[in-house]
Amino acid sequence: MPRNDTDFDDSLTDGQDEARPLAFGELGVPGPLVRVLAADDKKTAFPIQADTLPDSLAGRDILGRGRTGSGKTLAFSIPLVARLGDYDSFDDESTMSAFRREIKRRRQERLEERLESDFLPHPRGLVLAPTRELANQINDVLMPLAQMYGMTTTTIYGGVNQKRQVRDLRSGADIMVACPGRLEDLLRQGLLTLESVEVVVIDEADEMADMGFLPPVKRLLAQIAPDAQHMLFSATLDHGVDEVVNEFLHDPKVHSVDSATAEPDLMTHHVFETTRADKHELVRTLASGEGRRILFTRTKFQAKKLAKNLTQNGIPAAELHGNLNQNQRDRNLAAFESGDVRVMVATDVAARGIDVSGVELVVQVEPPEDPKSFLHRSGRTARAGREGDVVTLVLPEQRREARRMLKIAGIKVKPIEVTHDSPEVLELVG
Repeated sequence: MPRNDTDFDDSLTDGQDEARPLAFGELGVPGPLVRVLAADDKKTAFPIQADTLPDSLAGRDILGRGRTGSGKTLAFSIPLVARLGDYDSFDDESTMSAFRREIKRRRQERLEERLESDFLPHPRGLVLAPTRELANQINDVLMPLAQMYGMTTTTIYGGVNQKRQVRDLRSGADIMVACPGRLEDLLRQGLLTLESVEVVVIDEADEMADMGFLPPVKRLLAQIAPDAQHMLFSATLDHGVDEVVNEFLHDPKVHSVDSATAEPDLMTHHVFETTRADKHELVRTLASGEGRRILFTRTKFQAKKLAKNLTQNGIPAAELHGNLNQNQRDRNLAAFESGDVRVMVATDVAARGIDVSGVELVVQVEPPEDPKSFLHRSGRTARAGREGDVVTLVLPEQRREARRMLKIAGIKVKPIEVTHDSPEVLELVG
């Protein structure tokens, strides 16, 4: 039986005060978390955080629509930890000692519970994510917030041995960030239960739909108490995402910060028409700049070949595609995040959920097959208030399809013919 009949028209969404950024404390974020955020130089909220936090902190179900990079991870991490922590009588230094004593008492309580012979892991918080990379990035945001309340987090995903994950669960992990497949596998083995989950988040729901994960997501949500708080974040509400909302979210507050096809003000698009003869040199030129840049290809073979070619030509590049094992993916992503390499060559699927700050340029070496992939690729830059450029390379035979895709995506840009040494190209190299 559906739990609601939410109409997804934007007229239902709440607006936000654009006069000034709101401080986290003004939005009702508990004092302990305000401290953690301030220590990381986060003092004011992004729009989707300011929009959703009053409702999510109050325990309302949330349907959040916003493009990747708009601050969604923190938007659900704060209420997830605050709701599970359930300690907000903290306003000044004099109460800090009382807060610490309470956290110590809770830790001891959980330790005694884990020592019982019939202990079955039962995390109280769950975040579902489509990819391992996104799960790790969410966990990085969650961990310091959870630690403030004496709670622990863990990641659950396939492609690696499950021993570490099982050990974390048996150690009493309070919050899981999980990919649906591995989590279902552990549940089938009887290694944990979801009956104690109080807050569940479904992140990048549209990506999970594209990857065929909605059936396991539904099976997992069916094991969680109906009165648990549900938060779902998605760029779009098609391909079955609306069914998940109707079945599992109860009277959700609908928040939309960005239109599903809106062009961000800080993002500049370029469509470069080139020839097959000059394209390879053009790609090398665009890859040679100083800042971080991501080059997208359609296939794993193309990504591997291009990364190798760039490296051999003096432009160190890391590859990210489905043929790499988890250790290789982690190593390459870490090299890109740290700046050891400034160029990442990736396929669409492998790059889903990547959240690396400071990407100055996205190059679509081959136009994607659909407008949604175009917007997803573009969303790797111009994140968190920073400017960025997106270049789409188009061969003569690709012009008509590229025009159609840009129109559907809502991108208005005039194509220009270039060579590798055109001023428009060199300006992007820096």
